[in-house]
Amino acid sequence: MTPKKLQIYSTPISEVVLIATQSHEDERGVFYRGFCDHELDEILMGRTIRQINLSITHQVGTIRGLHFQHPPYAEMKMIRCIQGCVWDVVVDLRKESATFLQWYGVELSGDNKLMIVIPEGCAHGFQSLIGKSELLYLHTKPYVPTAEGGIKYDDPSLKIPWPLAIAEISERDCSFPLLNENYQGIVL
Repeated sequence: MTPKKLQIYSTPISEVVLIATQSHEDERGVFYRGFCDHELDEILMGRTIRQINLSITHQVGTIRGLHFQHPPYAEMKMIRCIQGCVWDVVVDLRKESATFLQWYGVELSGDNKLMIVIPEGCAHGFQSLIGKSELLYLHTKPYVPTAEGGIKYDDPSLKIPWPLAIAEISERDCSFPLLNENYQGIVL
């Protein structure tokens, strides 16, 4: 069996893309390529994957985010739901971006096998649509606690329509600030 090439789709947010892969299924189960650096050269542009993380969210309706890292530790993330289903959201915080302060949401699931690529300077969050949803994260920078940033998930200026009633959210995520009219964005 020869794995099929990854397919890359643009989104309304500058440099945020979706990656789809075809799977091979037979009597043994399913195989699909989760990541292939040489097929993503045009996206990675010399970056390397520095860490891989897994989050498991047990309760339907849980929100995590909206998170990012400040420069010089701003990171590109590649995120795939490997089990369950989430509504994944990206907010463009890059001051010089044509899509500054715009957001994009997409359903990621173990069934659709989509991966979202989120560039440096964008915030990320998600809401679990199914219990025990698992996300696999590939990061181009290590986690630096002092560089951690976030914006509040229900910021009225963004008007993100989370699809479900909020069942759970951490105190930390609730304490992130709202954007104000003077927000200057992230300069990379």
